[in-house]
Amino acid sequence: MSDSLEKLKALRSKLEKKLQAQSSTATTDTPSLSDTIAEQRAVATPTVPVETKRRQNLERLRTLHKKLGIDKKVPEVSQLFTYKAMNLSGIGLKENDFGEVREGKYIQIISIIYEPDKYGKKRAKNVSMGYFGKAETLEDGLKHDIIEFVLRWRYEKAFQNVEHYEDLLSRLERL
Repeated sequence: MSDSLEKLKALRSKLEKKLQAQSSTATTDTPSLSDTIAEQRAVATPTVPVETKRRQNLERLRTLHKKLGIDKKVPEVSQLFTYKAMNLSGIGLKENDFGEVREGKYIQIISIIYEPDKYGKKRAKNVSMGYFGKAETLEDGLKHDIIEFVLRWRYEKAFQNVEHYEDLLSRLERL
């Protein structure tokens, strides 16, 4: 987490230097840091607004949530975001093995949550969201849906993290 904080501080410093450089050459008011961030987001995705992409992602996530039977374990999609991470067992998601089914393994979607142990120390706990049988019997269509569900969950979780840090940066401006 401190690594992320350092990266955010470095980014903020770069943005402030850029804004100072612009203000010394421009005759108009200098945009705020939040205006600059919003402008950079708009430039990064000129064709489809972020809100539209996010809404479409959540709609598809809801469909897959029901289709894969994860709604039996976690009834509401919003409850999925209490988990800190989501991984796949039996299917590769790394660059070098993306989508590869590992022979002899069982296919599961596993979420991770941190809970205190009996001493009050936080411990990672794996929770199975869905079990889909042996790798050898997995249908291609089901494999696609499972991978898509995990990636769409991660996509939305990333949006939530960005919002959190944007909020913190805007609060920092008011200090």
